[in-house]
Amino acid sequence: MTELRLGPVLRYVDWETASTATVWVETDRPCTAEVRCADGASGSSRTFAVAGHHYALVVVTGLTPGSTTAYEVVLDDRTVWPPLGDHPFPPSTITTPPIPGAADEDGDGPATVRVAFGSCRWAAPPADGHLSHRSDPVGPDALDALAARLAADPSAVRPDVLLLLGDQVYADETSEATRRRLAARRDLGEPPGAEVADYDEYTCLYDESWRDPEVRWLLSTVPSCMIFDDHDVIDDWNTSAAWLAGIRATSWWNERIVSGLMSYWVYQHLGNLSPAELAADPLLAAVHATPDGTEAVRGFAAGAAADPTRARWSYQRIFGRVRLLMVDSRAARVLDEQQRSMLHTQEEKWLRDAALAAPGSCDHLLIGTSLPWLLPPMVHDAEQWSSALCRGERGGPDGRWARVGEYLRQRSDLEHWAAFPESFERLTELIREVAEGPGAPATVCVLSGDVHHAYVAEPNGPTTTPGGTPVARVLQLTCSPVHNSIPTPLRAGFRFAWSRAGRLLGRLLARHGRTGPPSLRWHRTGGPWFGNQLMTLTLSGRKAALSMVQARPGKTGAVLERVFARPLTDEAPPSFSQSTKR
Repeated sequence: MTELRLGPVLRYVDWETASTATVWVETDRPCTAEVRCADGASGSSRTFAVAGHHYALVVVTGLTPGSTTAYEVVLDDRTVWPPLGDHPFPPSTITTPPIPGAADEDGDGPATVRVAFGSCRWAAPPADGHLSHRSDPVGPDALDALAARLAADPSAVRPDVLLLLGDQVYADETSEATRRRLAARRDLGEPPGAEVADYDEYTCLYDESWRDPEVRWLLSTVPSCMIFDDHDVIDDWNTSAAWLAGIRATSWWNERIVSGLMSYWVYQHLGNLSPAELAADPLLAAVHATPDGTEAVRGFAAGAAADPTRARWSYQRIFGRVRLLMVDSRAARVLDEQQRSMLHTQEEKWLRDAALAAPGSCDHLLIGTSLPWLLPPMVHDAEQWSSALCRGERGGPDGRWARVGEYLRQRSDLEHWAAFPESFERLTELIREVAEGPGAPATVCVLSGDVHHAYVAEPNGPTTTPGGTPVARVLQLTCSPVHNSIPTPLRAGFRFAWSRAGRLLGRLLARHGRTGPPSLRWHRTGGPWFGNQLMTLTLSGRKAALSMVQARPGKTGAVLERVFARPLTDEAPPSFSQSTKR
């Protein structure tokens, strides 16, 4: 009998027709996978194979707009989800938005969109092997806590989408259980040691992450959007040309990067796409046309690793009057020291065109990038300083200062937007154009993670144009980790980086690096917060509010505690933390 190996994972819910969704599954053998909904909606797909594993992305059609319906997964006419026996979670459901343009469920305004987001989830269970929030060395998992809240309280408001902004798996920091699985396959004394080496070992990471019972149920019932960050491949992936040259000289890197992109395409990227994009995807068509799609996926991944212009991992999602642009800030980089760019030319054009398209068509623009645009000011200046040294501002590109800059860049993770100064300026100008242009949205929010703490930052500047027209409120919203930790010295360092003394030190570094005065200044309006956490944007018409929760140990499991809540516009919609039913 065919078994469900992983999933179901609810991915795309269409906000245009409010009648279509996609559900991803992994099975243990070839089969026909079906999703059958209680309201009669359904979809089916034959699985495709990659490296001995079998997957399907089922497009469900016929859903009722503005409804919530339970669904089951059927493999070769046998129901495998919900699982038989004692299953402690409510039925998995698909919730569709109201018909586009219609009033909300109370008939008194536009539909509310709730966007929860975070990054950096190290999925390994505690050392004792039990999913106990009390024995977890990095504290309770925020996704586990969110799942527990939603499962226990039918009236709790669910996010309309969960954005996972990078480090969904840690290829370079494996758990004890995963290391045992790797040791059964090969000698861990040989490179890359206890890190994952190939596609099959990547599947172990997704098993560990998505089989967590709470997370498995959560992902089955809350739609998700994903993008990779460095640990999905390796720490500080694509930091610089020198970094890339060094790692390409190893015996194991080619297999790692190819397998990392292969697994990302299968487990994460496909679910980001709309049904129309899936139907037009030539690689997906190719793997469905053959009993074994391994070589097709491998060839695509190898090409993308060699030439970033061969693949686009960035994508757009529309949620009513909310536009999300999820940006690849890892694989799309140009690393030549004299032409460094966070995004290559085609990728940058895609972002610009998408952000400026159809003025007035959205009330809120969300730019998802795993790496923060606005950092603590001292860190920003340090990154620009190291970039200037590497570029040769002090003693030329082959001088001693250039070597110092590269050493610090690699050792201190100085590789965010600020470390690509021209890209930082172009992104800043793009955001300014959107915020001050005709038909500007109410807010432009850059959503990020990576830095293992959370904060809210806001550029200094006018609230109206010279003609008196209000400009969009621009915010950097950074939230991580979902489940990880940060050493105490780094906590102190980030606090110092926001301080007046830290700003002064940063300006001294900028002066030494001859980076010039900053084109933009910003200030912190919330945080820094440290812990396992999630932020939620609640958007309704041109109203917006932000809240943040942290996972805490409770009597019977992890609980979410609200630590921040604030309207972002003059009047805020109901927040995610309120327990009014959707």
